[in-house]
Amino acid sequence: MAASIIDTVMGFLPQVAGPLAAEMGESSETVQRGLEGGAAAMLSGLAAKVDEPGVLSQIMGLISNPANTPSALSGLTSNVGSALSGGSALTDLGGRFMSTLFGSRMGAVRDAVGQFSGLDANKASTLLTLAAPLVLGGLSKFAGENHVTAAGLASTLKSETPSLQGLLPAGFRNIFTGASGAVTGVVAQTAATTNKWLWPVVLLAALVLAGLWFFNRAKGPVQEAGNGMGSAASSAMSALGDFFKTKLPNGTELNIPQFGIENKLLKFIQDSSKQVDDTTWFNFDRLLFDTGQATLQPSSEEQLNNIAEILKAYPNVHMKLGGYTDNTGDPAANKVLSEARAKNVMDALVAKGVDTSRLESEGYGDQHPVGDNSTEEGRAQNRRIALRVTQK
Repeated sequence: MAASIIDTVMGFLPQVAGPLAAEMGESSETVQRGLEGGAAAMLSGLAAKVDEPGVLSQIMGLISNPANTPSALSGLTSNVGSALSGGSALTDLGGRFMSTLFGSRMGAVRDAVGQFSGLDANKASTLLTLAAPLVLGGLSKFAGENHVTAAGLASTLKSETPSLQGLLPAGFRNIFTGASGAVTGVVAQTAATTNKWLWPVVLLAALVLAGLWFFNRAKGPVQEAGNGMGSAASSAMSALGDFFKTKLPNGTELNIPQFGIENKLLKFIQDSSKQVDDTTWFNFDRLLFDTGQATLQPSSEEQLNNIAEILKAYPNVHMKLGGYTDNTGDPAANKVLSEARAKNVMDALVAKGVDTSRLESEGYGDQHPVGDNSTEEGRAQNRRIALRVTQK
């Protein structure tokens, strides 16, 4: 078998490091380091999920598509600025790939890569957006040159997991090399709750499970409305409780947190004693927007997918989406921003198959605060997207 997955993937990164560094105003060395850390994190995340039913078949479907092969990367590597400013099929693909790997843990991955490379959160997010399609391109090249099946790709990823340790950002590497009682506890809990993981030899199993512990320890970012994650976000993440699997009436299975919006919404819909009214709102807890903009970040995909699936399973349900800000800045501008964010969330649900006639959106700006605007924690609570059931 020629080369390795790591060598093949890492060989793609220099193509974009220079142009991306110029676009970001950073040194090529810093960007190259961040790309390598991000790629290693993605490969480790994929290695940790290869035994999960359906994951490898999804990845093989992506990398075998002619639109996603190495030759298709030429548009990305030759015009990084355009890809970042306007979005491209490749960067959209990269976002979906990262959502599959990390889901609501994307914020934690971004922070680890940012600390590893010395980039701030926004630049680390930009870097990961570009690294993801390059990782897919490297996987496509490796699979094509070595004629490997999904099983062969899984086997190779597992065998290369120990080699990834030296490339991982510190936030990952410390966990991989320090599998302690915390990891052991997660191993026991995982064994008791699911039989979907078929672990290989003991050493490799410990490494993979250590990776799983990292990805599951953070329950996902709250909607910060453009600000980075702080102590309020960390507290909100821990307040979401444990994730569990629940099956919808149409057979779709969701993995949702105990105290998250999905579970609250399901209980409201399923309880016939709960009547539709004008005051019962549910706050999204894992949405992120770009700073001062209405653009949803890739880490929001998991929760948007969950809400869309709930709406598909309950076709009689209609809802309204409300956007809110804190009271900082110009009230008129805040209202415009809140309207745009609520509309973008609605459009994202429509794009996922929800009929537009079942949805409406409105921006309320700094009206209806739920926290104290004189504190940062209160302002963070006020920057939110919420939904209200208008028919069930």
